[in-house]
Amino acid sequence: MHTVTGLVGFARALRHSGMACGPTRVQAFLAAVEQVGLDRDAVYWAGRLTLCSDPDDLPRYNAAFESWFGSAEAPTEPVGRPLPRPSQIAALTAVDAGDQDGDADRPLAAAASDAEVLRRRDLSELGVPEREHLRRMLAVLRPEPPSRPALRRRGSKRGSLSSRATLREMLRSGGEPVRLRRQRRSRRPRRVVLLIDVSGSMSPYADALLRFAHVVVRRSPASTEVFTLGTRMTRVSRQLRQRDPEAALLAASHAVPDFSGGTRLGETLRVFLDRWGQRGVARGSVVVLFSDGWERGDATELADQMRRLRRLARSVIWANPHAGHDGYQPVQSGIVAAMPHVDRMVAGHSLRSLEDVWSWVRRLSQPGAGGTKCQT
Repeated sequence: MHTVTGLVGFARALRHSGMACGPTRVQAFLAAVEQVGLDRDAVYWAGRLTLCSDPDDLPRYNAAFESWFGSAEAPTEPVGRPLPRPSQIAALTAVDAGDQDGDADRPLAAAASDAEVLRRRDLSELGVPEREHLRRMLAVLRPEPPSRPALRRRGSKRGSLSSRATLREMLRSGGEPVRLRRQRRSRRPRRVVLLIDVSGSMSPYADALLRFAHVVVRRSPASTEVFTLGTRMTRVSRQLRQRDPEAALLAASHAVPDFSGGTRLGETLRVFLDRWGQRGVARGSVVVLFSDGWERGDATELADQMRRLRRLARSVIWANPHAGHDGYQPVQSGIVAAMPHVDRMVAGHSLRSLEDVWSWVRRLSQPGAGGTKCQT
């Protein structure tokens, strides 16, 4: 990957973490790097001076810099109040000692390139250092919650004419039409329901999927629900609302009794719909089912429950980790039974595919958006 692409990708990661990194700041960052060179410390300070606009940005900037450019200690300066710093992680690529005196931008370019490669790697194929690096990258994600138009309207500079607000303005000005008031429909969060298969066949993906769910819950705790599927249904929304991801994952693991067990998707979906979905959790929601479709129960039962779920939900997305592999064919009994009732079948095997899943969540949450019932 070209070095500039890696630097722009780093700025994009900061923007996803919630920092105000607009095009002007990114251009200033690239210009500063061009002046100071690609030494790691120089790039750190160039980004810190051009991309950070608030003291609260520093912890997020440090975490994103370590996640994107490797595990070396980021430069620090004495401050009055210590800033929280996450634990260090192993670098994805090793640099020979003999190469360190050569091209100065080689370690930086390799780190940025490896971070992008890791985003596309299958989660089941990652080693221990790569999984640690992936956890850092997941921690700085800031998925924007989907929204929907609300019934109420609010004042706006553009929109339809608000006759009542205009009349009130005229009364305050003695009957003179001083200014026309306008309004537009406000927006409310769209509920998102994540159903995560934690059976034995999905165990290589379960940790990353739950961490992704933790990020989504933390962004919008009031409008996100998370359930695990296996031989039984378990609600883990409350456990994943904890701020620390490790504590949240530990609490979720204690709550789920059927990790790496069997798969009875039809029965567990029936429990979900009877206890939670029919009572309002699934009504008008975007439901995302993370599963490989290996069904040990009755496939007819799964088809019936998916039909019920589709009638209640706004949209149903099936994220299948095997769908991201070349030559995949949806021949599993669960997938075949569910396909007629799914709006979108997408891949769910990598960090990049999880970001694509969320883009479909936002797209299918809008009025008029319909699924294509096809595989990507």
